[in-house]
Amino acid sequence: MFIDFPPFTVQDVPVPHRVVALALPGVVTFDLSCAVQIFGHGTGVDGAPDLYEFAVCGLGGRTVTTTDGFNLAIDHDLDALAHADTVVVPGYFGPFDVAPHEDVLSALRAAGAAGKRMMSICVGAFALGYAGLLDGRRATTHWAATTLLADLFPHTTVESDVLYVDDGDLLTSAGLASGLDLALHLVRRDHGAHAATELARWNVVAPHRDGAQAQFISTAVPDTADSTLAATCHWALQHLHRPLDLADLAAHAHLSERTLLRRFRAEIGTSPRQWLLRARLDHARELLETTDLSIEAVAQNAGFPTAAALRSRFTTVLGTTPTTYRRTYH
Repeated sequence: MFIDFPPFTVQDVPVPHRVVALALPGVVTFDLSCAVQIFGHGTGVDGAPDLYEFAVCGLGGRTVTTTDGFNLAIDHDLDALAHADTVVVPGYFGPFDVAPHEDVLSALRAAGAAGKRMMSICVGAFALGYAGLLDGRRATTHWAATTLLADLFPHTTVESDVLYVDDGDLLTSAGLASGLDLALHLVRRDHGAHAATELARWNVVAPHRDGAQAQFISTAVPDTADSTLAATCHWALQHLHRPLDLADLAAHAHLSERTLLRRFRAEIGTSPRQWLLRARLDHARELLETTDLSIEAVAQNAGFPTAAALRSRFTTVLGTTPTTYRRTYH
């Protein structure tokens, strides 16, 4: 049976989704490489891209300095952003209390207003913030810069303990390697799990780390060296296996519980309870990373009453389980 197919025309060929990365002065080449590896390369030995059309642009289309000891030649100027479907801003180093060049901000604003999907990697979020694209939105950045991002852009809800934030047409990742997580997440959104898994397999990275998984950073036990409570805090760190409470700390410091609580807040910036919890979690993480102790033994050594209590706190604060954390970082 003969089937008369309609004639083939060039319009029948789908136009690839266009991704343009904006390299700002001081660009972090690892961050830029996250975008290149996922959007600029396909799988296979030839590395030919098959899912996206990818380009890198910069102010004036001229050479850009990097943080890594070499300069980067750029072929496209800011006009390339107008032709993008997704704009990626990798991290860059500079004084973050100073906005990028106004031409950069104007180009980013125009891209956002035109409905382009906007994405940042690591501290690239600051450029989006100065362009006004984070106002009223959820975002993240490297854990060391989340407080500054929140201070500079108070109309943004900054999430400090996630790998990335997907806020629809605005996506931001935490530090460095989480740029790969976010880029693979976008591939998964655009082309499905199989495509993302194949790219992850080719790049020899985990195909999926949940965006709600906490950035694996120190739980930030505040430094107490300059506090009048330094001796008591040091003693507590040596006795985390004990069920210490406010009364124990006050007794060691020879203070009333009320005075201890007041000094903790004034000198250390948190409550004794929160300080102890952070210290216990840090100690538990150290044991998971460096020993083969059972989860029950880790819980006991870190002062948690049961393994279930450790799992609960781990999940709440770090967004993962002790077992998964050990498998990743042991």
